[in-house]
Amino acid sequence: MNLEIPDGLGDLLRDFTVSVLRERPGDLYDFAVEYFTRARETRRPKEVPMYIIVDSDEEAGEPDPEMFKPKNTRNRYARRQSVSAERYDPEEDDDDEDRVVHPKTDAQRERLTEAVSGILLFRSLDSDQMQEVIDAMFEKKVKPGETVIRQGDDGDNFYVIDDGIYDVSVNIKGSEKQVHTFDNRGSFGELALMYNMPRSATVIADSAGTLWAMDRNSFRRIVLKSAFKKRKKYETLLENVTILQSLDVYERMTLADALHPKVYQEGEAIIKQGDDADGIYFVEDGHIRITIDNPEGSEQEIATRSTGTYFGELALIENKPRTANVYAVGKVKVAFLERECFERLLGPCVDIMKRNSQLYTMYVGK
Repeated sequence: MNLEIPDGLGDLLRDFTVSVLRERPGDLYDFAVEYFTRARETRRPKEVPMYIIVDSDEEAGEPDPEMFKPKNTRNRYARRQSVSAERYDPEEDDDDEDRVVHPKTDAQRERLTEAVSGILLFRSLDSDQMQEVIDAMFEKKVKPGETVIRQGDDGDNFYVIDDGIYDVSVNIKGSEKQVHTFDNRGSFGELALMYNMPRSATVIADSAGTLWAMDRNSFRRIVLKSAFKKRKKYETLLENVTILQSLDVYERMTLADALHPKVYQEGEAIIKQGDDADGIYFVEDGHIRITIDNPEGSEQEIATRSTGTYFGELALIENKPRTANVYAVGKVKVAFLERECFERLLGPCVDIMKRNSQLYTMYVGK
């Protein structure tokens, strides 16, 4: 008999196993029913295809199938030809000279820096790339009732809200339905630029306000190209991490996309003993030293690490506070993976990490 393992079964069972080991439920069957019911609910398509990032904690909705329906029988993929139909390939884009700079006062730069600080799209950018974002954005004043973007139009700009109230609506079977209101924070318009799709919602200013806009070419050059470079850089880093050899190419690529950079200076504490575990760190460039606290108040150095190594996994595996201190030796760049992503993406590597963590447990007396 030829048995074929369904796609996704391995990931599903792995994630469930990690949840069981972490939560240690009293009744495994009740826990399984609740877990898989919740997993099924999260997979159901949302009623409204919003394609708008509300804030850094929310994700965009599902694609609207209507956007992909054929416009005629001669070409089932045809739709109105537009600038947004152009394909962007970051691997072929080697031109870094098209940098756009819109002059700003110090007060404007300060306001804009604060406005973009919590935006998910910019989370993986380094300090130089963030300065490019600030430079490329221009101020746009809007009046009450003004339409900022209209559903079905081509994507021209990405918008970050400085102030003002903005209503979001979508046309569903000829009827306008309001689906969200931005209140002095948030961003919108990115997905039409990223995925070559028409605008999937309409945004209208409910009050006078100020927006920061970035044109389509600058958005793609900074955000998409930097994301491509980041993935390639982190894929190379992860290929040299021994414990990740069991990951396949797709798993390693997914892990690379989930990492984001952090930089520490000489002597700066990266993690402190006793703190709650927030994630795992991969040393991208530089050296670190690891210490533990002694009862008399001093610290004892137990190890050093350099490029291509990792730390911080023990507290995640055992679901306990940090058992050691980690300090930067000189300038150190690390790639950080949050706790939730660790449990979801690194399930196959946990057993190897447990074996490698014996150095820590030996020193802390476990």
